[in-house]
Amino acid sequence: MQIVRTSEELAQAVDALKREGRLALVPTMGALHAGHLALIEEARKRADRVAATIFVNPMQFGAGEDLDRYPRREEQDARMLEHAGCDLLWMPSVENIYPEGFATTVRVAGVSERWEGEARPGHFDGVATVVAKLLLSARPDVALFGEKDFQQLAVIRRMVGDLGIPVEIVGVPTVREADGLALSSRNAYLSGDERGRAAALPRSLNAAREAIRGGAPVAAALQQAKQGLVDAGFLKIDYLALVDAATLEPVEEPSEEMRLIAAAVIGTTRLIDNIAV
Repeated sequence: MQIVRTSEELAQAVDALKREGRLALVPTMGALHAGHLALIEEARKRADRVAATIFVNPMQFGAGEDLDRYPRREEQDARMLEHAGCDLLWMPSVENIYPEGFATTVRVAGVSERWEGEARPGHFDGVATVVAKLLLSARPDVALFGEKDFQQLAVIRRMVGDLGIPVEIVGVPTVREADGLALSSRNAYLSGDERGRAAALPRSLNAAREAIRGGAPVAAALQQAKQGLVDAGFLKIDYLALVDAATLEPVEEPSEEMRLIAAAVIGTTRLIDNIAV
């Protein structure tokens, strides 16, 4: 696996890989786990060569969020990617992505404004801006993102479509622990007790899904799910909602393609999750 750090090195490496066929890109912020490796596995099925990025993007962290303590372990991550069959790893510096005088922000209206957008103002502006830069620099034929960050996936799809970036965006199903908790780099922040209680998040979402499928009123199913989180010791629920899978607008009556989405805090750790309905 080739490792590059500058835009110039990246351009040369990408040219070489694209001569060998279809190129897939897996953007990450590092602290890799099995969920990221599932993205690499799917990328290998969809392309001849696979590139990944590791970049902790300061633009998507708000004031008081965990930028400084976000886990960074480049050597371990690089070994994991190489073992998984990645061909190229791009690890740019902040200065390489945002050089002095950088003044452009990509903002995706509508789909970015509720839920995570409301709870973390400016977050999706940072996501859209950095993903646009990564896609334009790496020039992949296909880029893969996990469905755990479902709103992020929707924002990226809208951005790519609106800007006409010539890349296929693929969402890959969430990888979970045995008790259902979605794999996340932030799970490392949980204490042993918090980790055990955190499984109430997927349990509550699954219970709400089954209630809605069984004909229960949406509002009642959501309220019961929220109570399940409170009973498990979650200190704050930013949102727990049934939404249209394409627009992320709230759904009061069941329709065809829906998602249950949630964000809640246990201890000092904010967890997000979603499931299809």
